[in-house]
Amino acid sequence: MQITLSQYAGFCEGVDRAYNMIKKIALDPKVKKPIFVLGALVHNEDVVKSLEKLSVVTISDKKDFFKEINTLKGRIGTLAITAHGMGPKIYNFAKKKKIALVDTTCPRVIKAQRLAKLFSEKNYQLVIVGEKGHKEVEGIFEWGNKKAKFVEKEADFKKLKLDPKKKIAVLSQTTQNQEFVRHAWDVLRKKYPQVEIVDTLCLTTQNRQNEVRKKALKNDAVVVIGSPTSANSTRLWEISQEINQKSYFIERRNQLRKSWFKDCQKIWVTAGASTPTWIIEEVMEYLGRSN
Repeated sequence: MQITLSQYAGFCEGVDRAYNMIKKIALDPKVKKPIFVLGALVHNEDVVKSLEKLSVVTISDKKDFFKEINTLKGRIGTLAITAHGMGPKIYNFAKKKKIALVDTTCPRVIKAQRLAKLFSEKNYQLVIVGEKGHKEVEGIFEWGNKKAKFVEKEADFKKLKLDPKKKIAVLSQTTQNQEFVRHAWDVLRKKYPQVEIVDTLCLTTQNRQNEVRKKALKNDAVVVIGSPTSANSTRLWEISQEINQKSYFIERRNQLRKSWFKDCQKIWVTAGASTPTWIIEEVMEYLGRSN
């Protein structure tokens, strides 16, 4: 049985940058402790647990975290923003409360945020192609002065009401399915010829998605490693599943089943941008032993 690993599997540049930034400050005696992170640094439970061993504390971003930060005031040494980014309110809040802030926002997300701010200031009607409620998308929305409209699925095109007499700009979640994003561009261009479209898709994400489309056709089974809370990991599995029914989505090695690979000669393995190397190695080792 031939087992092949994707050339793009594992941490992307943005996640690797965020993880190493937090590890560095956690080990730096000059940085104020304890360190609190606003939400999971990346959408992977194993990565979060590895940081907890360095006494890095996660504050839930599902609740009113501003209220929670106020409750913790005096205990917070340093506050960190995750790779997904956040809206401008947190920066003003930290400055006002004199809380040391470390920003690990992915540079590609920062680009989308700044564009949202720019278009908002120029009174454009802003459209974001992405998952409403996703942390990255919410941050971009807030930088756009909370005036954007969302396109998440096909049905949203019919609901979208824009004034054709006013300027329109389109951005996207960096980890969106590129086929859907390009479809959205086509739909919006036909309806609003004057629309301005800015490609904010992550190149690494595009490479992973293009690769999985090809490999899912050429292999008997596909294994996608990632957290179910990770948008880019879920997207890889969804794309693969449309092409190859024997596509399996796991978070770690113990979820693998030998029965999945009965009569399979070629297995291809990939992993989302927030999946750590040690998890990928464990999966590859298990599959190698099962061969």
